[in-house]
Parts: sequence; C-alpha cells; structure tokens
Amino acid sequence: MNTLPTPDTAIDSRQAAWRLLTTLLLMLLGNSGMYVVSVVLPEVQTEFGVSRADASIPYTLSMLGFGIGGMWMGRWADRFGIARVAALGALGVASGFVLAGLSGGIVGFALAQGLLGLLGIASTFAPLLADTAQWWNKRRGIAVAVCASGNYLAGTLWPPIAQWGVTQVGWRTTYLCIGLFCGIGMGLLALRMRTPPPAAAAATVNRQGVVASERPFGMSVIQAQWLLSVAGVACCVAMAMPQVHIVAYCSDLGFGAARGAEMLSLMLACGIVSRLVSGVICDRIGGIRTLLLGSALQGIALMMFLPFDGLVPLYLVSAMFGLFQGGIVPSYAIIVREHFPAKEAGARTGTIIMATLVGMALGGWLSGKIFDVTGSYHAAFINGIAWNALNFGIVLWLYKRIKVCRQ
Repeated sequence: MNTLPTPDTAIDSRQAAWRLLTTLLLMLLGNSGMYVVSVVLPEVQTEFGVSRADASIPYTLSMLGFGIGGMWMGRWADRFGIARVAALGALGVASGFVLAGLSGGIVGFALAQGLLGLLGIASTFAPLLADTAQWWNKRRGIAVAVCASGNYLAGTLWPPIAQWGVTQVGWRTTYLCIGLFCGIGMGLLALRMRTPPPAAAAATVNRQGVVASERPFGMSVIQAQWLLSVAGVACCVAMAMPQVHIVAYCSDLGFGAARGAEMLSLMLACGIVSRLVSGVICDRIGGIRTLLLGSALQGIALMMFLPFDGLVPLYLVSAMFGLFQGGIVPSYAIIVREHFPAKEAGARTGTIIMATLVGMALGGWLSGKIFDVTGSYHAAFINGIAWNALNFGIVLWLYKRIKVCRQ
C-alpha cells in the first residue's frame, strides 16, 4: 500500500473525483446487507416460525454490528489506511451473506447478519464518509452527499433484485449470490483506495464562523460527541420505523410484500435526491443547520403515515419520507469536519455513526415489539415521532451554542 503523502493539490482535483466514484461503488456493494434483510423478513419469519419481533432481531444485530464496527473501522482507517479496511469489508460481506444463507435457524441467521454488519457494512460507511471529507474543501458537502448516496442507491437497487430472487430461487440462494457478487466486487475496488488522503489543511472557518478546534460548540470534544451521539440514536430510531417495516406493513394491509419492496425502493431512491440536495444546502448553510432542517422535515413525514394507509397514499408518503430524511446522517460527518479536529475525523465520525446505527437497530426491534403488543403499527409511528422530537431538541440546542462560540 502506498504510504507516501499525497500533495495538498489533490484536494478538489480530478483524482479526488475518481476516488469519490470508487467510494460510491464501494458503498453500493457494501451496504447491500442493510436492505436485503428487510425484504426477506416475511420469508424468514414464516420458515423459522418466529414472532415479528424475533424476525426483526437479525436486522437489529446487523445494525448493532454496523455501529460498533464503524467506530473501530474509523480508527483503523485513521491508522492503517482505508484500503485495508475496505478489503476486510469485502471479506465480511461475502462471509456474512453466505453464512446467513446457510443458517439453520433464527439464531444462526441473526449472528450471520451481525457479522455482515460488523465487518462488511461498517467498513463502507463511516470510514468512507470521513475519507471523502478529507479530499474536498470547496464542495465538501456535496462530495460527502454523493458518497453517502451509495447507501440509498444500495437501498434502491437491491430490494427489487432480492425480491425477484426470493420469488424465483428462494431467499437462501439469493443471499449466496448477492454475497459472492458484492464481496468480489469490493475486493477489486479496495485496490483503488491505496493512495492516502492529502495532508490535513489548516483549520478553516466553517459556515457559522467557528473554527474547528478542541472545543466544538464551546464544549469538550467528549461532551460534544456524546450529545451528537444521543441525537444520532434518536433520529434513527424514528427513521427505522418505515425503512425496516414498510414491507411487513404493506403485507399486513393486504397489499403484498412486492408492493412494500417497491415502496422501500422508492423511499430510498428519493433519499438519494435528498442527500444530493442536502449536500448543496450544506455547502451553503453548514452541517448543523442542515441537520436541523432534516430533523424537522423527517418529523413531518412520519406524521403523514398516521392518517394514510391506502396504497397510493403510502407510495406518496414513502417518497416524501425519503425526500425529507435522506440528508440527516451525512450531516453528522460534515459537522465533525467543521467543528472537530481534522486528525480525529475517522474515529469521531465512526463513533457518531455508530450511535445512529444503534438507533436504527433499536428502532427496528422496538417497532416490531410495539406491533406484537398492539397488533398494529400505529403506535410504532407515534413512538418514532417522539424520538424525532428528542433529536430536534438536541440539535436546536447545539445550534444555539454556536452563537455562544462567536461571542
């Protein structure tokens, strides 16, 4: 692996653009396991004879693995380079899918999904966001948004493919094929990530007039990281309700799993648009304001699921939800780059992204549990709205702290 420093002229260059394309493809392949599990949830529940909450546990372990792995992958990327992390991710994706496809029960399936999240998905999210942020200055927001869009591009591409595979050859064969394809592809792409990022540029003033420092938001790094982590948990508990359970929700309403998979795909396709638009907005108003805007809009979209349960309205609300919430998670990477020391970008981003994935894991399981207790998803949507309100309150408080820093 190349260990020679990259000149600062590589920032915002054609080399940075080609690297961005590689990271986008890595995320497209590496994040496949995050969405395929939602498609096979009804099949897994039926085959293994478990409750809806138990059938949601594999997703929960996958997200927990994703979160915990992201924290360590970020540290390893800071220390050993992103190429080695991506190569490890290729092995994790292939082995996770294959072991899940060969599992004999819900426990084995859940553990395989946890491995898929821990080594596979984790290597292709937070470390790639942090790496991308170091290759761009003028268009950092849109560059990180493009990179993060690979996550939703995976959500757009893989659910219909997985649904077709489940229908034609069964969920097990589908898992085996996806795992081998994605693992091999990631291994080849990892070879293109061997060049280290440019040397960290001197701290620049962010959009709010605050210099990235050891005192983000006028607090210690640890305090600021903890607050952003709690905010990340809250926003993603809310986000998980539609993303994890829309297929099962449509099945319960009598529309069928195929319609639910289409809604999930539509939701995440709109999320791609949202992330790109949010990136442009972020370059203009900064990460914290973009996060505040995304939190408010996500709350509105969640409320729209309560009065509407018809087929056409659900398609429309799913699209609205995707458009409103897609820019939330990438905003955290921008906030870290704007307010925290640049030398700790991988570790800090990984830790906060871990919190968002804990939120996704908790939200996926909690929504299933609420369904088992109440017999419907109505209360689960209300639960998501409450968690979203917590996120909005924390981010609003941090935004007000910026004014203190400028005084």
